[in-house]
Amino acid sequence: MAQSDQKPLLVIAAGGTGGHMFPAQALAELMLRRGWRVKLSTDARGARYTGGFPHSVEIEEVSSATFARGGAMSKMGVPFKVLRGVLAMAAKMRRDRPDVVVGFGGYPSIPALGAAWMLRLPRMIHEQNGVLGRVNKLFASRVHLVACGIWPTDLPQGVEGVHVGNPVRLAVRDRAGASYIVPGDYPMSVLVIGGSQGARILSDVVPPAIAALPMEVLRHLRVSHQARDEDGERVAAYYAEQGIDADVQPFFSDIPSRMSEAQLVISRSGASSVADISVIGRPSILIPFAAATGDHQTANARALVEAGAAIRIPESKLDISELTAAIMAVLDNPDGALQMTQAALSVAKPEAAEELAALVTYLAHGEAGTQSGGDADET
Repeated sequence: MAQSDQKPLLVIAAGGTGGHMFPAQALAELMLRRGWRVKLSTDARGARYTGGFPHSVEIEEVSSATFARGGAMSKMGVPFKVLRGVLAMAAKMRRDRPDVVVGFGGYPSIPALGAAWMLRLPRMIHEQNGVLGRVNKLFASRVHLVACGIWPTDLPQGVEGVHVGNPVRLAVRDRAGASYIVPGDYPMSVLVIGGSQGARILSDVVPPAIAALPMEVLRHLRVSHQARDEDGERVAAYYAEQGIDADVQPFFSDIPSRMSEAQLVISRSGASSVADISVIGRPSILIPFAAATGDHQTANARALVEAGAAIRIPESKLDISELTAAIMAVLDNPDGALQMTQAALSVAKPEAAEELAALVTYLAHGEAGTQSGGDADET
């Protein structure tokens, strides 16, 4: 454990996507306020998402490796690269021993979790999706606790999970349950967010689907569209040609603000996006990424869809007319849109960061023997 004259130390390990990094940021923010030191272990991709992390978080970039990319020779070198990363991290942890290590998934979390396992440190993972990612699946039986963002989560046999929900950043928490202005004959906003993977189809289908809306709707509409760098120019040009007021960017640093102002969110159903939509409380059209591991984005969308808060369109059925009809179903139905907002809030877990932080404290006090099951308030 950390020395008695030091603040307790939490090491957070997360891969290089917003889906891993945003809940990691939420936990970091909360643990700092509770007097902990926090280190973040990630790779160069993950470092792009650290701008929102508190400045007092010490960021350590690690070299990550994956079997998913590269040729045969490259893949042969992966185990050795991973082992070097684990040993290097173990050396760092011996010098500054963490009280708890929490992994949020992604290959860059392997060194910290592997080192924590070697050194027998208190450790846990948080799985954001309804299906375990590859790295979290690898460590699920090698940690003291498995915290789950979506419930139920498909877990390996013999592994039990604790349902805490997906932590959201302070910027989202500050807008929890923000007042909703129903669609009407006045300025309206639509937010389009696609995530880092599979966003091209949204850039192909969403702009013409919006352009096909009746003019009495279009003349009031402003669109915020997150598009990848390679798609941004053509998407912005299309909106301009159609006379649609649109802000197209590869990344919005103010998504919580834009979401709270939106009448409708069109999104992939990544775990963090679903959590933000639920906590702020907005009607949504969710288009699960078909290539997601284990079809986990369909599982992520389930609670919002079953509550009546979201319209789900499978990628195989996504076309311009289908999406235009779904958009009109929200923007042309003020009462229904308000009900969708209330339904989204009904499935939200704004306290997820607190529940995850409680598990960190639980582990730090040496109270973890076996994995716990059920909801966090039962531990």
